[in-house]
Amino acid sequence: MRQDSFSDAGFEKYRKKTRKEQFLEEMETIIPWKELTAAIEPFYPKPEGAGRRPIGIERMLRIHFIQHWFNLSDPAAEEALYDSRSLRHFVGIDLGRESVPDETTICKFRHLMEKHNLGDQLFHLVNQYLQENGLKVSRGTIVDASIISAPSSTKNKKKERDPEMRQTRKGNQWYFGMKAHIGVDSRTKLIHSVVATSANVHDSQVLPDLLHGEETRVWGDSAYSGQAQAIADHAPRAKDFTQARGSRNRKLTDEDRARNRNKSRVRAKVEHQFGIIKRQFGFSKVRYRGLDKNAHRLFVACALSNLVTAKRVLLKRSVPRLQASCA
Repeated sequence: MRQDSFSDAGFEKYRKKTRKEQFLEEMETIIPWKELTAAIEPFYPKPEGAGRRPIGIERMLRIHFIQHWFNLSDPAAEEALYDSRSLRHFVGIDLGRESVPDETTICKFRHLMEKHNLGDQLFHLVNQYLQENGLKVSRGTIVDASIISAPSSTKNKKKERDPEMRQTRKGNQWYFGMKAHIGVDSRTKLIHSVVATSANVHDSQVLPDLLHGEETRVWGDSAYSGQAQAIADHAPRAKDFTQARGSRNRKLTDEDRARNRNKSRVRAKVEHQFGIIKRQFGFSKVRYRGLDKNAHRLFVACALSNLVTAKRVLLKRSVPRLQASCA
């Protein structure tokens, strides 16, 4: 347990623990820091000679996660750490002894993560950790996709839109950006598969990449209708529970609509994950140019969203361990 420094202790008689502090304490408890930092260690700079020693991996990873949880850019993350005592406490910074890592250091760590595709690795490590704690993937998968907007204006230095982003139409509305495709377990609501594409890629094109192959049921909205063969090829035992879609020549019957409503009760679980990623974490718009950088952000966001979803189960399992360590 960290000890508060004299500069942070203060004399705040009526201070109340905020929801942010409560959230950070919960994340502190349930995140497998040792395993995640071990994955980054082979790529992290080693101290050489008498120069300045690099900042610890875990500290930089904590700052990286803070950027995702609170939707902070590199400069905003530096400012937030100076401004918020709860964030400094989570990262382990004592302003009485040291300064906050500057925005350049934060940016370099993010680029290192992106260069070595460590977001994808962290996503799989988190899922492995969740399985070891009893949150295993079941026999049902819900597939869905959501558009993440990008700036469509050309009023920038290069006088052009991001060349890796595309536009698509949904209903009568046009969107420009990327698309996040996820496969979610129907029992635990955990994301087990993630794919990032430009917005013009149809949802059904990445369906095989969202299945783990052991499904007995696959749910999806009407964008995945007519994909029975693709489901059979990649999940032979799975039944197709995607939404039926009507057409001009074939109207949906009352029985079809009743089946769709029943399917929607299960399919709605995927929206919980998009709610965390886009509303709680603020990832409704891209922050960087290029698909790879934003795909890395998506992989890390999905890993952290899984931890938030599994928070109650993980906290219950951590209580006996904490009691034993205090004994």
